[in-house]
Amino acid sequence: MSLLWPRYAAPDDLTAIETVPLSARGLPESTYALLRRAATLWPDRTAITVLPEAVRWHEPVTRTFADLLADVHRYANVLRRLGVRRADAVALMSGNCAELIGATLAAQLAGIAAPLNGGLSATHLTRLLTRCGARVLITAGPELAPSIWDTARKLAGDGLLDAVLVLRPTGAMNVPPPLPALDGVLVGYLAELAAAESSTFDGESPASTDLAAFFHTGGTTGTPKLAAHTHEGEVANAWMLAINSLLDEDSVLFAALPLFHVNALVVTLLTPLFKGQHVVWAGPLGYREPALYAEFWKIVEHYRIVTMSAVPTVYSVLAHCPVDADITSLRFAMVGASPLPAAVRNAFETHTAVPLVEGYGLTEATCASARGFPNAPRPGSVGQRLPYQQMKVLDTGVLAISGPAVFAGYVTGRNSRGHVLDGLGKLVDGWLDTGDLARVDGDGFVYLAGRAKDLIIRGGHNIDPALIEEALLAHPTVTAAGAVGRPDPHAGEVPVAYVTIAPGSAVTTDELCAWASERVPERAAAPKAVTVLDTLPMTDVGKPYKLALRADATRRAIADALTNLDGVAVDAVIEDGNVIATVTVTLDTDQAAVKTILDQYAIRWTVAEQS
Repeated sequence: MSLLWPRYAAPDDLTAIETVPLSARGLPESTYALLRRAATLWPDRTAITVLPEAVRWHEPVTRTFADLLADVHRYANVLRRLGVRRADAVALMSGNCAELIGATLAAQLAGIAAPLNGGLSATHLTRLLTRCGARVLITAGPELAPSIWDTARKLAGDGLLDAVLVLRPTGAMNVPPPLPALDGVLVGYLAELAAAESSTFDGESPASTDLAAFFHTGGTTGTPKLAAHTHEGEVANAWMLAINSLLDEDSVLFAALPLFHVNALVVTLLTPLFKGQHVVWAGPLGYREPALYAEFWKIVEHYRIVTMSAVPTVYSVLAHCPVDADITSLRFAMVGASPLPAAVRNAFETHTAVPLVEGYGLTEATCASARGFPNAPRPGSVGQRLPYQQMKVLDTGVLAISGPAVFAGYVTGRNSRGHVLDGLGKLVDGWLDTGDLARVDGDGFVYLAGRAKDLIIRGGHNIDPALIEEALLAHPTVTAAGAVGRPDPHAGEVPVAYVTIAPGSAVTTDELCAWASERVPERAAAPKAVTVLDTLPMTDVGKPYKLALRADATRRAIADALTNLDGVAVDAVIEDGNVIATVTVTLDTDQAAVKTILDQYAIRWTVAEQS
């Protein structure tokens, strides 16, 4: 067995792997060196197949590893002509498409890739661009994503950019629409600009310690933070996943998470480069494209997909999609980003006979820190720690991680020497505070107990919202569930839940409350109320957005408490990760009574007279 490829098929293999220092494994120095290695070993093998959209899955664009390397060289040379150097960030803002894949790797070759979620507010995007210092933006054009294109034009018009490089839809053959002239800004199609460039990169290759990417974390509350990844960190994390002995060179992967998310970059772009694996990429909306689900099993059959990576909400939907194709190629499916409810696992595995394998990770640890084994399940665990990543539980009950994949810090500014990085209290002596409550067993398997900030604390008693959510998801008509704490003047918080139900269901909220109360393992966790919504709030990558539910629960609680007072309107807003009750009153309202009631709650609040 070579040093690069130790056996890694079962939990017992971890100890043997770590007897060899990681530095002796001979890993490529950078993500560019990793790509160049793949193009040298397998130049004519298909690297990526990109679907223009779900219903056109039989009309893809394909690139071999040699093609992909040439694309990256040309795109990187364009960036160099624009003045991008090693310490310069290049922003990328687009749904997935064939050009974005090469452009992301090119940004890491010429400078530092800074992927952006085009769904963020203009204010957040402005702050992120300013913080990372990017003056070049690679963006979806008017054909690919009109809303993102409009945002890009506004950012350029505000003087934030020197160049806007435009991407076209995958497989576009028509004459592209003309692009507008913007004062002082170069605007052009990336492919057209790259056509004149050499297929050999004319700059210096990045070193292992150079910064490779800035990924924003959060973004739904306050300005997102920018986590800095090094080349050696991304390569090491990708290798930890690539040595999975259950996947060989012929394994085909499916990718549909957006490239502004670390999972898409590390799990489905960098990791397959190690073994020369073929990756099939969904269209620009990925798993958010409704039409994908009607075509999904046919795509699996046609491309002989072996594994995939998605969030729990995707598997919840697929569990209800008729299997209308031969999916025997699909050996297992990977799931992460948020806890996997037992009801979702059972529904998917029963429906498809495909095992779900959990993983765990976070942007600040590059991507993945633990993964499970389909042939050695550990119920309740999110997987065993990956090789060379050490884990411990702090006195607070929070999981901490150290090792080569831990990030370099958050970008807090720039000076004459480059970007200024700071752990902002998350990094202490090389240990990353994950914010996740957990325990780790003697074999290195991680058992999560929820996010520390998501705990419901009822009278000093900690309640894991997953207990309530899993009880509700076991109901035959409940399709999604989220539990949060509602402010309470006596207990501090009491649990409440929000659910979506199957179309046509006549179940009542009282019945759902009773159902959950009978099934949660402790009386304190029984929800005080269940609210039915059309959809539960989610982030762009399918993670539950609990703050929105907490805000709604706060609004309802305060509105109920003030219901006997005249001239009162209640709302709840989210500011910098906190929920604030906002009470608007009239001149006739007894404001003293309002404030007396609000003071009974351990929440932030404001009172203002109606204008």
